[in-house]
Amino acid sequence: MRIATWNINGVKARLDGALTWLKETSPDVACFQEIKSLTEAFPKEPFEDLGYNLAVHGQKGFNGVAILSKRPIDEVAVRGLPGDDGDAQARYIEALVPMGRGIVRVCNLYLPNGNPIGTEKFTYKLAWMKRLKAHIKSLLALEEPFVVLGDFNVIPDPVDAKNPQAWVEDALFQPESRAAYREILNLGLTDALRTCHPGSGIYTFWDYQAGAFQKDHGIRIDHILASPQAADLIVNAGTDKFTRAWEKPSDHIPVWVELEERA
Repeated sequence: MRIATWNINGVKARLDGALTWLKETSPDVACFQEIKSLTEAFPKEPFEDLGYNLAVHGQKGFNGVAILSKRPIDEVAVRGLPGDDGDAQARYIEALVPMGRGIVRVCNLYLPNGNPIGTEKFTYKLAWMKRLKAHIKSLLALEEPFVVLGDFNVIPDPVDAKNPQAWVEDALFQPESRAAYREILNLGLTDALRTCHPGSGIYTFWDYQAGAFQKDHGIRIDHILASPQAADLIVNAGTDKFTRAWEKPSDHIPVWVELEERA
């Protein structure tokens, strides 16, 4: 079973590319972030024509997340990250999808960027990560396979950036952001991409400016974290870097994991 994540950077603006990618790679589940669309305005029909069922948590002009599944979506368990009823930003959706004789819980997130440092945006980022940690802790108590995936807006380690020094003043690479990410990982989750590709040069984002992609000045900020029960099923993980070279690309690329389906 292939589960993928992609910060699409505007689903309507990248619709042709998204459809081409789905046709070429055919993930069983695809998670989009930064769809920049209201739930009711999401262009469902082209994806449904490819055989995907949809669960969308949208917001006008900003943020927004969606889960696309070739299999029936048994339940949309959560829309919006628990822990703050006043948080109106559409950054989290969680659904149950059949896998083998059971289910896999798919937790799709678009974690706050947090820039500039020293503002309420960075405070919100860290508070959001604290809420995420608490929610994942509650999911781990269920002892079931789940993946938490999406645009985390965190560069975990220096090896995850071509030029780490260029990011020392950025919220993505602050000690507080990285420590909060480690706290989440240390709950018992497995970084699928890093487990399968432990070396350097694995990036998921290249800025549009200054020829970053052509120079491979990338960073790794899109992650797939697997619960122990899901980590036991990991067959492979990787990226679809070829999408970044397309016309009118997203600045992110898809990341995917393949899980063994046991009878």
